[in-house]
Amino acid sequence: MVFSRQANRVLCVAAAVALAGCDLGPDYHRPALEIPAAYRASAPIKAAIWPAADWWRGFHSPELDSLIAQAEAANFDLQAAIARVREADAQVRIAGAALLPGVTASSRATWVKESNFNAGISGRHPDSFVDLHDYTAGINAAYDVDFWGKTLSLRRAAVANAVFSRYDEQTVALTVVTSVASTWFAALGFADQLAVQRRSLADAEQTLEVIRGRLEAGTGTALDEAQQLALVAGLRATIPILRSQMEQEIIALGILIGRPPEAVTVQPDTLATLSLPAVAPGLPSALLERRPDVAAAEAQLLAANFDVKVARAAFFPDIAVTGSAGFENDTLAALFFGPGAFLASAAAGLTQPLFDGGTLRGELEQAKGRRAELLADYRRAVIQAFTDVDNALTAWRYTTEQEALQRVAVETAQRAADIARAQMEVGTVDITTVLTAETTLYSDEAVLAQVRTARFQALVSLYNALGGGWQQSPGPMLDQFPGLSPGLVPGGVALPLGGNAE
Repeated sequence: MVFSRQANRVLCVAAAVALAGCDLGPDYHRPALEIPAAYRASAPIKAAIWPAADWWRGFHSPELDSLIAQAEAANFDLQAAIARVREADAQVRIAGAALLPGVTASSRATWVKESNFNAGISGRHPDSFVDLHDYTAGINAAYDVDFWGKTLSLRRAAVANAVFSRYDEQTVALTVVTSVASTWFAALGFADQLAVQRRSLADAEQTLEVIRGRLEAGTGTALDEAQQLALVAGLRATIPILRSQMEQEIIALGILIGRPPEAVTVQPDTLATLSLPAVAPGLPSALLERRPDVAAAEAQLLAANFDVKVARAAFFPDIAVTGSAGFENDTLAALFFGPGAFLASAAAGLTQPLFDGGTLRGELEQAKGRRAELLADYRRAVIQAFTDVDNALTAWRYTTEQEALQRVAVETAQRAADIARAQMEVGTVDITTVLTAETTLYSDEAVLAQVRTARFQALVSLYNALGGGWQQSPGPMLDQFPGLSPGLVPGGVALPLGGNAE
């Protein structure tokens, strides 16, 4: 007994020393990032105007509002992302179950018919038989002691992956919304170009009638008519391709709203009647709290940090404790209350890896490699966020400038075409002058429609680059992950963790 107590003390001291020397890896801290003081592209509005959560309503397009509502309800990519959130939450529950003991109930009834000889019963005929009964009922418990924090790290990795799944869902939702807006504006842009070509065709046909009148009056030539016919034919030939492009954009809306193309009933009108809501980024440092893809990349990095701890903990012994208690008797009536019916047992075991051929070392190096990979992905996501904003700002700035200049070009070309037609009717200029003026006007109008579309697309890209109104919200789970910025969980959603991060 004395020896047993001394042995227990030695084991406790050894365990304490081992625990003190056990280092499962560094705590997570946000990596150092190169954050610029300002964006390379200067915004047209200096004060920060962040997107609202329903930013698309600022365009004042009822059709766009309806399409986005349908996409939010039925888009397949978004539904899959939501399902992945459920999967990740279930994995948190699975990973956390090992932190608690497993308890099972069992019962058994056996019946054996043996001969008196086999049963060892004397005084009876050896060829006769006896019935033997045995009844048991009990509860068994098993618990793996998380002495090194391996199970806790597994659960925290699962929680971080669940957080990633939520950020990924928000990233998919933002992508879906901006894709719907971009596709719808592209359809409207082709509708505008189609309207320009039809209007130009009507003007050219009207000029052709004037030329034919002059030809009948003897003041025109067949060459004049042929040249104008060529212009009319060229304008007419561009209409089918524009209609095709517009229809393809409408068809593309189907997969975005989760409906077959035949169910898409919207018909594009024009971009000219839509509003262009104001938006401007703040400081680049504020962008990191508004991009769900950046937050998702950091959540994955956090999970990988816990995976390294799990791989390191695998080098240490596993400690398991088991116990059971129950009743056993040869009659059912006396199972719980008969004499000597109660049984109990307890056991503890320790398993230490000695030789595994390098498996544990390989798993540790794999976990470290994965963490290094996700660190590079996270830093790339941050730089990509700044790049997206700069590209969108640049496109928005110069398409705005180009549209203003192009409007002047169209107005000037319109005046020149009107003067040339008027002078042709009175015979003071030839058809070549009219053709030149008309060709310039039609080209400038087509370019204006294209630039207007590009400007809308640039604004959608800017909304997307700024996170589309999304931003991190503080959640109770933050206390479990020191070093993270506020809002690890979007919308304040709390996931159970238990315990504090090392």
